[in-house]
Amino acid sequence: MAKNYPEHYKHLSELMARLGKSIPNTMGAFSQLHKAGSGDGVLSAKTKELIALGIAITVRCDGCIAFHVHDALAAGANPPEIAETIGVAVLMGGGPSVMYGCEALEALEQFETQEK
Repeated sequence: MAKNYPEHYKHLSELMARLGKSIPNTMGAFSQLHKAGSGDGVLSAKTKELIALGIAITVRCDGCIAFHVHDALAAGANPPEIAETIGVAVLMGGGPSVMYGCEALEALEQFETQEK
């Protein structure tokens, strides 16, 4: 059965908020690290999100794929840029990255449908 990535994103966001209540120092520090590492700098936030998506695919992290497809779109990435990022991840990760690249493509399609 196919995963519903927008729902998965929402569910993980809720779980992360709960985790933040359980371990506020750790999650607060992670949030600060995320803000510092993902905002515009020499590289744009969009570029950083595409890099993060490529890594998410190669390390085979469903939740990371949900977040970084969502966040790449929010940062202004378009579907061809996301597709090309999937291609780079496949190059670097081989066959397993093809499988997770397909997951990322499905996430993209679902988030695009949700926004319309």
